[in-house]
Amino acid sequence: MKKVIGFGDYIMRLNPEGYLKFIQANKFEVFYTGAEANVCTSLSYMGIPTQFVTRLPENMISECALATLKRFSVGTDHIAFGGERIGLFYLEKGASQRPSKIVYDRKYSSFSDSKSCDYDWKTIMQDAEHFHFTGITPALGENLAEICIEACKTAKELGLTVSCDLNYRKNLWSKADAKATMEKLLKYVDVLIANEEDAADVLDIHASNTDIISGKLDRNGYIEVADKIAKKYNIDTVAITLRKSISASDNDWSALLYRGGKAYFSKEYHIHLVDRVGGGDSFGAGLIYGLLNGFDEQKTIEYAAAASCLKQTIELDVNLSKPDDILALVGGDGSGRVQR
Repeated sequence: MKKVIGFGDYIMRLNPEGYLKFIQANKFEVFYTGAEANVCTSLSYMGIPTQFVTRLPENMISECALATLKRFSVGTDHIAFGGERIGLFYLEKGASQRPSKIVYDRKYSSFSDSKSCDYDWKTIMQDAEHFHFTGITPALGENLAEICIEACKTAKELGLTVSCDLNYRKNLWSKADAKATMEKLLKYVDVLIANEEDAADVLDIHASNTDIISGKLDRNGYIEVADKIAKKYNIDTVAITLRKSISASDNDWSALLYRGGKAYFSKEYHIHLVDRVGGGDSFGAGLIYGLLNGFDEQKTIEYAAAASCLKQTIELDVNLSKPDDILALVGGDGSGRVQR
């Protein structure tokens, strides 16, 4: 099977142990993460060849970050080096009625200072089948928005499928800036991924009869959203995750796939969360896995939703579930009984 290329920032995650608040912590746990890197890692763990493309400083911290990717057989052949620092974020995990909180420290990172000359896209995409990026990447600077466009143009010229997760982050850019930039990129996108908020925040397309805060999500409203996105931006495949937040500890989770004018919904899972960060990335990886393996639409959305469900029961940002584990959940084995 040909490989998947992911392009984005690779950053350090620092969080207090367990559910301690920042003010209680006297030490932090370290992990290396990034939306597109998480997708590549999940796919690699499921047996799909991947290459992750980013820019890192040439120092010992980058060696640690690269070791994390290599541990899971993610390709690092086309990573550029330069600049002085890796970006990072701090995570305080919420519980029950207390929400999780994130503080970013990623300005002036090596990746945010990327130049077009850092990436030879024709070489990078040789023998690749799929290119994936998210809305986080162009949010990190005008230069990265232009580099994303260059990458997407090359991908289309070479016949790759292009997927994008809107992944709106209000701490990185405004809704107006996000809309202006993402609409330039969507003309190259074949598969668009969003959560229940992204379409409204980035594209100003709202679901009817829906209140995200109270957890009221109307399925017909999201079919309308997917249909509008598909028609306005000429996108073949639209996938939307639907999270009903009961609390920071318990969510109901399902997803919608819209293709060829028809909607397909996954079953809904009640998840007692262990770590929800990376839930969307694991969904994207599951969706790409289903598409690459020729699953039909219903099986594809069931696989993607189940993959993300399992990830949210796993600590840290990456879904370390094998296809057999995911397919078992798709098949109805969600008992969580001990396997001996």
